[in-house]
Amino acid sequence: MEIRVLRYFLAVAREESISRAAEYLHVTQPTLSRQLMELEDELGTRLFVRGKRNRSVILTDEGMLLRRRAEEIVELTDKTEAEIHAKDEIISGDIYIGGGETDAMRLIAQTARDLQEDYPDICYHLFSGNADDVTERLDKGLLDFGILVGSANTEKYDYITLPATDVWGLLMRKDSPLAEKNAVRPEDLKGLRILGSRQAVMRNELSGWYGGDFERLNIAATYNLIYNAALMVDEGFGYALCLDKLINTTGDSNLCFRLLEPRLEARLILVWKKYQVFSRAVQKFLERLQARLGIL
Repeated sequence: MEIRVLRYFLAVAREESISRAAEYLHVTQPTLSRQLMELEDELGTRLFVRGKRNRSVILTDEGMLLRRRAEEIVELTDKTEAEIHAKDEIISGDIYIGGGETDAMRLIAQTARDLQEDYPDICYHLFSGNADDVTERLDKGLLDFGILVGSANTEKYDYITLPATDVWGLLMRKDSPLAEKNAVRPEDLKGLRILGSRQAVMRNELSGWYGGDFERLNIAATYNLIYNAALMVDEGFGYALCLDKLINTTGDSNLCFRLLEPRLEARLILVWKKYQVFSRAVQKFLERLQARLGIL
């Protein structure tokens, strides 16, 4: 498969029309149609079916799989070309950083701000996701760094333990009876509808805190990132087990946050692939972060 043909395929998938994609790509429609048919022949499967209206095209299941993979391939190709073509005399290029929702991103932001003053041609790309999302993209080379919250398998990565911890607690409405408490204990969760972090629930981050019968907790919903879960809490669906400082609970907000008791903290680490060959921009970022943290 040629990168050029994958770009053609992605344009058709995005436009849902061969004619509109041909216009966008500045190629003739017969040329584009021929390229797509040759791609289907090469893969031995059908990628598109004709829609019933407006001559639209719809991806098959195999086409949707190829779209996901093609997006990753094209993104990695563009990233590699940008790193290779960066001028030697000017440190520029792209830095890709992924992480879960955590206040520790301030360390990344502060480092990026300082580095930007010296190297304004560096561009940052942030990806939000849980540990599984981040490590998958790290392993594929789509991220330079990942910030992982809580327990994580670091066998495949080099890492820095960040000098910060996130603290677990319960997000609730201010009119909840639990809002009158200074902290939430395990017995307070019994009988409540709980929204739990998908990562935390699956890996039992909270089982030690709650006790042996953690499975009996009423997990009515799971979430990947906290913002949408906070909307459900705001509408009275239930209570969200989450990390502190991620949702604004001040001012006119209907929500409040109470720490768990005993206190439950999650460590934070910055990881990157072992034996990773960094671009000059990425290397400068790592050096600046290590200097900020006092790591020689």
